[in-house]
Amino acid sequence: MEKSGTVMGTTRGGAVWIPRFVESIDEEKCIGCGRCFKVCGRDILSLMGVDSEGAVVPITVDNEDEIDKKVMSIAHPERCIGCEACAKVCPKKCYVHRELVSS
Repeated sequence: MEKSGTVMGTTRGGAVWIPRFVESIDEEKCIGCGRCFKVCGRDILSLMGVDSEGAVVPITVDNEDEIDKKVMSIAHPERCIGCEACAKVCPKKCYVHRELVSS
């Protein structure tokens, strides 16, 4: 279903619903709490580390001591269904979501 190029769906009850897909996470705001990771059942997110030089790197046993901060990252955006559950539980409002617009 489309309206003005925006991809839309309907809920089970028949109400119009516009999915908004995860586009980015503000790493400056993110505290790496993991709430979004826990609520997402689609395996979209991954917890990463920020090293002393500000680079976002995977967290491993070998580099745990070199991590200054943990942040969430979008590992598999193609799996997002646009439910926005991640943004709803985020205490720091780190998420940006966008509607899918067809051409």
